[in-house]
Amino acid sequence: MIAGWELAIAALVASATLTAVLIVLLRPSLVRYAMARPNARSSHRIPTPQGGGIAVIAAVSVVLVTVWLLIPALFTSAGHLAAIVATAVGLAVVGAVDDIRPLDPGPRLALQAVAVVAVLAALPADLRVVPSLPWWAERALMALGLIWFVNLANFMDGLDWITVAEIVPITATLAFFGVTGSLPVETTLAAVALCGAMLGFAPFNKPVARLFLGDVGSLPIGLLTGWMLIVLAEHHLVAALLLPLYYLADATITLAHRFTRGEQITQAHRSHFYQQAADAGMSALHVSARVFITNVVLAVLAASSFNASPALQLVLLAFGCGAVALLLANFGRRKRVSV
Repeated sequence: MIAGWELAIAALVASATLTAVLIVLLRPSLVRYAMARPNARSSHRIPTPQGGGIAVIAAVSVVLVTVWLLIPALFTSAGHLAAIVATAVGLAVVGAVDDIRPLDPGPRLALQAVAVVAVLAALPADLRVVPSLPWWAERALMALGLIWFVNLANFMDGLDWITVAEIVPITATLAFFGVTGSLPVETTLAAVALCGAMLGFAPFNKPVARLFLGDVGSLPIGLLTGWMLIVLAEHHLVAALLLPLYYLADATITLAHRFTRGEQITQAHRSHFYQQAADAGMSALHVSARVFITNVVLAVLAASSFNASPALQLVLLAFGCGAVALLLANFGRRKRVSV
């Protein structure tokens, strides 16, 4: 368990402040070298700098390393933490390259797979989510799931504030679980630091955004969040499924629809439910607000699943699926606005 609310709040404030300061310092360079130009698949209408993820991942890394240097006895596995931070930074570098000069899908996926394998290798060997499965089969499924989570975090980062509306509730809930003793120190601090960093990024990304995360941010954020959910799933599988349920549903259903229609699933598109709502005239603020409210509901359901009976956990999961289904239906039934 993390050493109290005081440390958690200090880490949160430090991460938020550091992110905001770094963004202010970096923004002139991002305006010069990392502008995202509007295209047919964009949600923005004017050139906007991307690369805010540099500040987010830098802040998370600095806060984690600083706490480790100041209070090394707090950590049960410094090597585990170092591996996670190094892998997130490495994937951020891949994202930065992709932001500047887009990579082909093959090399991009291969580099993501390397990062995922490194994260799974850093997990405790005895961590099991579904003990009835052979260890190797479970790790293979974790690898596939984590690769998908990295990519869906990237796919879903296509609208002002939507990643903030997704990641802040997830990480805040994970931080609460950790502070109250349900997650290891490393995972708890990572959740606190990432939550703070996203709060520090939020003012610059609020509609109409002055800065985007870019792949440099969305890819490692997906990796870190997926890793934290795997750790949670060891003892609280239903909670780990509920927290990211909206992102999982929107991205997975959209991909399945595109695949069944014979569309190229590796190409950028505007088929996600949240994009349909935006194209139909719903403002980015209203889309992200609905996502945020749904995620708060999912967080409450996830917390309620702790110590619940298996039957009640299934009921809570069903309620979560219903809440997400209502949101997707609300987004998807809107008619596209002709331009």
